Amino acid sequence: MTKAYVIGQITVTNPEGYASYASRVPATIQAAGGQYLVRGGHTTQLEGHSQGDRQVVLAFPSRAAAEAWYHGEAYQAILPHRLQNSTGSLMVVDGYEALKA
Repeated sequence: MTKAYVIGQITVTNPEGYASYASRVPATIQAAGGQYLVRGGHTTQLEGHSQGDRQVVLAFPSRAAAEAWYHGEAYQAILPHRLQNSTGSLMVVDGYEALKA
């Protein structure tokens, strides 16, 4: 099974409102078998244009697990807090699985 990664590029437009989302989202990720690989941190843009000021990378055991987290009741309940207090993009990317010789 190939891991899947959720990649977010977010610009927080209302820090106070976003704080409610930020404090509640880790539990939803953990409950779905995911973990943070990147949450904020210093960014140096090497090429192109970022879609947000804040970068997030989550690892999940599979695409099904990542999509179940996103569409699940727990995450959907807090998603409006992110959407109302930030802009940006979120995507699921399949991990790379090297060919076995």
